[in-house]
Amino acid sequence: MSIIKRRIHDRIEREGQPVATKHEQIISHIDSLPVGNKISVRQVAKQLDVSEGTAYRAIKEAENQGLVSTIERVGTIRIEKKKKENFERLTFAEVVNIIDGQVVGGRAGLHKTLNKFVIGAMKLEAMMRYTEAGNLLIVGNRTRAHELALQAGAAVLITGGFDADESIKKLANELELPVISTSYDTFTVAAMINRAIYDQLIKKEIALVEDILIPFDRAYFLTSRDKVSHWTALNDETHHSRFPVVDPHSLKVVGMVTSKDILGKDSQESIERVMTKSPLTVRVKTSVASAAHIMIWEGIELLPVVDDHDHLEGVISRQDVLKALQMIQRQPQIGETIDDIVFKELRVDKTLENPYQFRVTPQMTNQLGSISYGVFTSLITEAANRTLKEFKRSDLVIENITIYFIKPVQLDNTIEIHPRLLDVGRKFGKVDVEVFSEGNLVGKAMMMCQLLDR
Repeated sequence: MSIIKRRIHDRIEREGQPVATKHEQIISHIDSLPVGNKISVRQVAKQLDVSEGTAYRAIKEAENQGLVSTIERVGTIRIEKKKKENFERLTFAEVVNIIDGQVVGGRAGLHKTLNKFVIGAMKLEAMMRYTEAGNLLIVGNRTRAHELALQAGAAVLITGGFDADESIKKLANELELPVISTSYDTFTVAAMINRAIYDQLIKKEIALVEDILIPFDRAYFLTSRDKVSHWTALNDETHHSRFPVVDPHSLKVVGMVTSKDILGKDSQESIERVMTKSPLTVRVKTSVASAAHIMIWEGIELLPVVDDHDHLEGVISRQDVLKALQMIQRQPQIGETIDDIVFKELRVDKTLENPYQFRVTPQMTNQLGSISYGVFTSLITEAANRTLKEFKRSDLVIENITIYFIKPVQLDNTIEIHPRLLDVGRKFGKVDVEVFSEGNLVGKAMMMCQLLDR
C-alpha cells in the first residue's frame, strides 16, 4: 500500500470505522456460519436481536449471493459459495430445488457439491464401475444400487416417486449423503439438471464488473475532508487524474474529483467544495457491457463500484472495460443462447451482393407458423452488425432501431437480408436494412449504433 493510501486508511481508522447496518451484520453472521448449518428466520432474529422481517430480508439476500439455499420441507442451509469458474457444478440442495424433489435421508449432506451425475440404466456391476465419491446416481427403485452408491460416497436420486428403504435412510444419515426422491422419470430429471447447468454456463460467459474491478484495498480515493494538496500528491504518485471521494466515517461514495475540478484552486481548499457530487456509479453485478456504455456515452475514464448502500468496493477503468469486452469475443462459446442458435442459421453467400440468407426452421416460428418477431429482429440486428464491422472494425452498442414488419414469413421459407450503410462516423453508424422472401419485401429497418474504439 502506498504512503498516501496508508495515511488515508489510518485516518479512517482513527476517525471511526463505518458502522455496519443490521442487514450487513446478518449477512456477515451467515457468512461466518459453518457450511451445512441450518438457518431459520426466528433463530437469526433472536441471536442478533433484530425483527423477523429484517432477518428474512437478509436471508433472502444471502440466498441471492449463493451463501444459503432454501429447500421446501427442509429449510434454509448454509452452502459453500461457488467461485465463478465452478458454475457448472451444483450442490445437492440446488438439485432438490431444480427437480422439485423430497429429501428422504442424509439431509446433513445437502450443502455438498456433486461433480458428476450417473444414470443407472444398466446392470448393477456396470453401474458401480461408473459411480464414484461425489457423484449423484439417478436410478429407480433398486435398493441394492442405493446401498452400493452410498457406500461408494455417492448421493442417490430415486426417480418415479418411489421411497427409500429404512435401512437406506439410516445409512444416508450416517454417511451424510443425501437420498432424494422425485416423481419425474430418469430422462426428464437428467434433462432438467443439464438445463440448469447449461443456464449457469451461459451466465458464466456474461462478464460482470466484479470480474474486472480494482478492489478497495488497491483502489486510490480521497475523503471529503482532504485538501486539494492531497489530490496533487496522489496525482504525482499514481499519474491518475480522477479519484472517487468517500465519506471518512461511512466510506460511502459522495463525489468524484478530477483535474478540471481542482484547476486554479488553492491547495488548502477542501475537496468537498470542489468535487462533483452524486457521481455515476456501478454495482459489482452490473454487466461489463452496461458499464462500457455508460463510460463511452458520458466520456468517463473511471467509475466507482459501490454496494447496495453506496459503500466503495473498488473502481473500474475504461481501458479495463474495453479489454474485457474484446476478451469475451475471443472466448469459445460454452452455453448457447437463443441468439447463438439463430445466428448459426444465418448463412453467408459470397456470390450475392448482399450475402445474408436464413431459412425459417420450426423452432424459429410463432404459433401461426410464421417467423417470430424476436427472431426477425435478431437477424436484422446481426446482419447490420456484421456489415458495420466489415467497414469499421470496432465494437458496437445499438442506440436505437426501428423495424417495419410488412408481411409474415412462413415456415421453411428462405429470406434474404440486404443491409446498406447510410453513414459511418467516428462514433456512430447508421444502417438501412431490407428483407426479402421469395422476391417480396417482407420487412424494413433503420438502425443506429454507437461505435466503441478498440
